[in-house]
Amino acid sequence: MNGYLNDFMTHILDKVNSPADLRSLAPDELNPLAEEIRALIIQTVSRTGGHLAANLGVVELTMALLKVFDPPKDKLVWDVSHQTYTYKILTGRKDRFHTLRSLNGLSGFALKSESPYDAFGAGHAGTALSAALGMAVARDRRGGAEHVVAIVGDGALGCGSSFEALNNLVFNTRRLIVVLNDNEMSISANVGSVARTLGELLAHPRYNRWKSSVERFAKDRLRLTWLRHIYYRLEEAVKSLFLRNVLFEEFGLRYIGPIDGHNIRTLIAALETARRSDEPILLHVSTQKGRGYPFAEAEPEAWHGTGAFEAATGTALKLGNTLKYADVFGQTLERLAETNDKLVAITAAMSAGTGLTSFARRYPDRFFDVGICEEHAVLFAAGLAAEGLRPVVAVYSTFAQRIVDYVIHDVCFQQLPVIFCLDRAGLVGDDGPTHHGVFDIALFRSAPNLVLLQPKDEAELANMLSSAVRWQRPVMIRYPRGGGSGTALPATYDEIPMGRAEVLQEGREIQIWALGDMIPLAKQVAQRLAAQGLQAGIVNPRFIVPLDRDLLSRHATTARCIATFENGVVTGGFGSRVNEVLAEVGYRGACLRFGWPDQFIPQGSFDALAERFGLTAPAIAEQIGRVMKR
Repeated sequence: MNGYLNDFMTHILDKVNSPADLRSLAPDELNPLAEEIRALIIQTVSRTGGHLAANLGVVELTMALLKVFDPPKDKLVWDVSHQTYTYKILTGRKDRFHTLRSLNGLSGFALKSESPYDAFGAGHAGTALSAALGMAVARDRRGGAEHVVAIVGDGALGCGSSFEALNNLVFNTRRLIVVLNDNEMSISANVGSVARTLGELLAHPRYNRWKSSVERFAKDRLRLTWLRHIYYRLEEAVKSLFLRNVLFEEFGLRYIGPIDGHNIRTLIAALETARRSDEPILLHVSTQKGRGYPFAEAEPEAWHGTGAFEAATGTALKLGNTLKYADVFGQTLERLAETNDKLVAITAAMSAGTGLTSFARRYPDRFFDVGICEEHAVLFAAGLAAEGLRPVVAVYSTFAQRIVDYVIHDVCFQQLPVIFCLDRAGLVGDDGPTHHGVFDIALFRSAPNLVLLQPKDEAELANMLSSAVRWQRPVMIRYPRGGGSGTALPATYDEIPMGRAEVLQEGREIQIWALGDMIPLAKQVAQRLAAQGLQAGIVNPRFIVPLDRDLLSRHATTARCIATFENGVVTGGFGSRVNEVLAEVGYRGACLRFGWPDQFIPQGSFDALAERFGLTAPAIAEQIGRVMKR
């Protein structure tokens, strides 16, 4: 532990700046190197925040992959890719690792534009198998000889896209290697039949006793390539006696495993066998999430993604004094469920992140974690709603991008009363472009029959959720990451009038319609305008759909400038909807839209990105002032 807490000596890591340097190391240097890498990851993430537990679990696996394969010629495709910190360190980015997740620094995920070693960028689960299959087919068509390796987590394997790839794999290529990194978790503990099957493979007592005995014999004796080849063929034959109808062999893949994911020598031997395979092959590797850091080993879900912390104690450095929106959502839903037994909660492998942990404990028969299967979550909710229940689907905004068709076709078209709660709407800072929740308004606001809202604070979120339960139609509520203004939760819930905005500050010639978490910025802008002698009104729209057309029409008769603020892309967003209505009522004044531009927003703090893209009070007040002068 001391190496993680203080300045540590990287005697071996200092010599490794590329995969070629790693391959030149002596065997007895590999385990010490793994510990040095873990120390570097812990020290760095303690300052920058990031995905800690998943990265600590794949150190040896990553080293073995780089010992056996030769990227960027060989293609290593990481599913989700939030576990690529070791890969970055060993592929020429060690000297920049301290910039992890910062503006203009290293991404927390694989990123094609960052390094030629990153064969495929990703931030969402279930992408690696299909992408790797595409690369393998492209290689086959041009007659290439490189290897293509998909590194897939056991949580990602439950995705529908992963099964679709498995279903097509052997019909499209004869050379593809799949490494199944099985740590029995995605963000939360894995659920479903796939997780149970993998658990049975890892835990079969007779097979594992036999395997352990043989591996003890083989460890020092099977050094020759042809002997290792015989060993894995023998293992395959014996395995069939114990593990009938292994899932992956039903898809046509040769299965090897389970393999100790922290034994570098065993990993290298297995990967060498896979490299020479003349048929698609899957290596089932067992790893420990959070390996080497006791706090993460004890609570891998809590340490999946973390902010800055004190490495010695595991104590978070930024302790908020307000409830997070996710906590408000979970507590409110739990209270509502006390008097409404039709309420059920659904999430996709993120019960803690969405605030549903307490609900799951209290109402286990009314809580459903479907794994990383957002599309299934929506269809499942639609079925529940069709039979009279009131399902609430909690998912991060970035992952809700996957459910657009199912929301439109299966929920809105049938007017089923499903409630969608989109956490982490808007910018999420250091997680970067794959995780910013900025597209949801543009994606969903055109869906007929859908009510789309955003609260200004925690109390309003509670009131919106309570109101949504009473509305017999599809509802979607978006809210940002973290906490709001710190308002207390209401003792009783107020009904939110359908389609009615809230006037927070009266004005006449300037009206600012600011969504939710952008209201504090609107107040700052209004103060600056007041200093120029310009009185601005501030509106909390509450409803994106249906928009308060009556209030907006009244503003159109008096205002010379109407400005919209949103924590989302302006193209097709809330401001676009306001513009459309203003055009319909013949508004001739200025309509300014403030939000994020039509591009992928990089990683970085909200303040730093707001400065870069002009979403600050001085910049906005100056622009509105110029318009008013004209």
